[in-house]
Amino acid sequence: MGNDTEPLFMQIARLIQDQIVDGHLEAGARAPSTNELAAFHEINPATARKGLTLLVDGGVLEKRRGIGMFVTPDARERILAQRQAEFAGAYIAPLIDEALRLGHDLPTLHNLIDRVAESRGMYK
Repeated sequence: MGNDTEPLFMQIARLIQDQIVDGHLEAGARAPSTNELAAFHEINPATARKGLTLLVDGGVLEKRRGIGMFVTPDARERILAQRQAEFAGAYIAPLIDEALRLGHDLPTLHNLIDRVAESRGMYK
């Protein structure tokens, strides 16, 4: 998994969200079970369950009694809407704060963003 400062159950939820956004888990697809996640990531099943429950509570997954959890029809749109709403506060504000600490002016910051975006294939 990724972010060491984020609780494991949230990392599990984000991992599944990423799979949905990236198209690896489509609407109607069965999500990994608590036991599958726990075994694969070598974590406590209660931790995996907590991550899945977060997604159920958010309307991203739905429980089907006796057969598992499945991606809801509007899961991708829900995730994207939530991430878009949080984007500026989670990424742009900290970026600006650090640029100010480093003494970068706005043209320098724009140049850095353009260079990184180009290296990631954003400007083809």
